[in-house]
Amino acid sequence: MVAQVSSHASALHDRLQLALRDAIKAHDAIAISALRSALGAIGNAEAVDQANPPRATGSEHFAGSVTGLAAAEVRRRQIRPAELDGIVRTEIAERQLAAGEYERLGQADRAARLRHEASVLLSALSTEPGS
Repeated sequence: MVAQVSSHASALHDRLQLALRDAIKAHDAIAISALRSALGAIGNAEAVDQANPPRATGSEHFAGSVTGLAAAEVRRRQIRPAELDGIVRTEIAERQLAAGEYERLGQADRAARLRHEASVLLSALSTEPGS
């Protein structure tokens, strides 16, 4: 079950990465911005809780040091598909909300940019694997 969860979550992450690669090739700055932001939000969610850092076992001369190859390395958190989906949907909602606010303030160009970013993310979210 864990492998299936990881592969499903990985599929959305892979689609975002692929869309980013395509946006870079197309020189689509708006799509690049949206996709990098979403991938950054996912990366932040995968970050390990710093409340439990690796136990210091190293030198008394260096605070917080650890001894041994990769002794300070910690696996990133596994994101469930629902969490990953929620992160991307939050990114979309934030852009749509901000676009509405910009439009209310008479800044249609900024609103259009944010709506385009939201549509890029929605497209990556709704694309089925293999299509």
